[in-house]
Amino acid sequence: MSDPIVVGLVADRLHSLLAEQQAALVNTAFSPVVRESLDLACGVFTSTGEMVGQSTGGTPGHINAMATGMRHIVARYPASGLADGDVLITNDPWMTAGQINDITIATPVFSGGAPVAWFASCCHSPDIGGRILSAAATEVFEEGLRLPILKLRTAAGPDRTLEALIRANVRTPDETMGDIYAQVAANQVGGRGLLRMLDEFGLAGIDQVAGEIMSRSENALRAVLRGLPDGVYRAEMTSDGFGGAPIELRVAVTIDGDAIGVDYAGSSPQSRHGVNVVLNYTTAYTSFAVKAALAPDVPHNAGSFRPVTVTAPRGSVLNCVDPAPVASRHLVGHFLPSLLFQALRGAVPGGLPATSADALWMTVWRGADLGEPRPFTLTVFGAGGTGARPDADGLNTTGFPTGVRAAPTEVLETLTPLVQRRRELRPDSGGPGRHRGGLGQEVEVGRRGGHGWTVNANIDRVDHPATGALGGGAGATGELVEPGSGRALPRKRLVPLAEGERVRLRFPGGGGYGDPLTRPAESVLADVVDGYVSIPAAAERYGVEIEYVGDPDALVRPPESYRIKSVSR
Repeated sequence: MSDPIVVGLVADRLHSLLAEQQAALVNTAFSPVVRESLDLACGVFTSTGEMVGQSTGGTPGHINAMATGMRHIVARYPASGLADGDVLITNDPWMTAGQINDITIATPVFSGGAPVAWFASCCHSPDIGGRILSAAATEVFEEGLRLPILKLRTAAGPDRTLEALIRANVRTPDETMGDIYAQVAANQVGGRGLLRMLDEFGLAGIDQVAGEIMSRSENALRAVLRGLPDGVYRAEMTSDGFGGAPIELRVAVTIDGDAIGVDYAGSSPQSRHGVNVVLNYTTAYTSFAVKAALAPDVPHNAGSFRPVTVTAPRGSVLNCVDPAPVASRHLVGHFLPSLLFQALRGAVPGGLPATSADALWMTVWRGADLGEPRPFTLTVFGAGGTGARPDADGLNTTGFPTGVRAAPTEVLETLTPLVQRRRELRPDSGGPGRHRGGLGQEVEVGRRGGHGWTVNANIDRVDHPATGALGGGAGATGELVEPGSGRALPRKRLVPLAEGERVRLRFPGGGGYGDPLTRPAESVLADVVDGYVSIPAAAERYGVEIEYVGDPDALVRPPESYRIKSVSR
């Protein structure tokens, strides 16, 4: 396909179809995980399983892992083994998104009796059985129901035995199956739109046009790489790991002409607990980071993967071997973009952001006492601050590198007896710098009703903060405590809670960028007025003494209530 106008029109139309696919998925999903938090990804693929485009929402760990995982799906069911009406399902961690809570649904699109494309989606299931999602398992078998690549439906209808098996193994059968049905329906929406588009443009399929779309992305990324200095760039980083055993991450990034190689040799061996990452997921966040750092405006598809080679030693924490436990793999995998930014910062014109809070904080709340009137299992997401940028402050309570959102408090309190007693920004949590790191947040959770309950807090950066860049300071570390006593609660494992207990989560902040003593005093004053930085921290970290001159009893304190007293630098 050489007509650039047709290629451009088809690319735009595919983008619209993906938006329709995602809208159908979100609007028909049962769980707040998908409906509110958008822990999902949607994509369109060639007949041979190469990703042509992705939806704008969702998370790189799903879409990019699904992109490489489609190779397994197409290999398991080539064209000769498919028929119109087939729908495939899998949650095998080593074939798709790295944990069994993530379910991939793939639907071939037929035209003229032959498959011409695939629509697929990957969603985080509200429950998949086994241990409630944590890092405490020692084998993947403990983590829930594992589904190989199977036919969920055919033209004759659904596989009722498979559906019954899934329902019998999860704590949320209606929500889990409801989300799966939503994925099936959304793929159908995408497929029907694709067939209309083919008729409109007189095309027999999308493979030829898709080849041009992918080549454009590949060529654009290669052009950027050719403009960077060749060399080997290294970085290392530490995550909390599990049970006091930290995880060391090391990377060597080699730029050679129009290609880039990313090697994670030297990273920790795989853990006995569920913080391990499959190579699919490692590749997913690596390719995302490379594109985000070098060519954020280039459409992400199979073409933009081609200049990037990713390797990690077999048996390492970033290339774990089946049956390693993997349920909390995001607590390590989400560190990779910041690790790569750290390595490439000196090679990229204009620089790259400081380290972020990185790992998404995921808490799974469960109420299932014998007397519980409505047993519940609820997954809740939250984010700390992002790292400061070379020309701007970091973003407060914003998920990076994931795109998963936090559900509104009203939704959580409507669906369950949980009560969020506090949800506010955390002052002084952003790392100091010429540009300040993004703030974390503070959330306090209790519950209604006279029953016990539990929480699994899958969190990180409690022991190891987000570091600053070019003289910037580190962000605050996180905390998980019982607010009454201040007692630290165990992380990444089941914590029983008694009636009346509460849990306080204090999310970490992002690292600062540049020397904090070069931050304009007026910016420090604005931070104090906004409540982002306390008056003592303004003096200690930034050398700016600020005093409050308003009514000491006032609850509302306008900007004129503060003034700069002195600047000592």
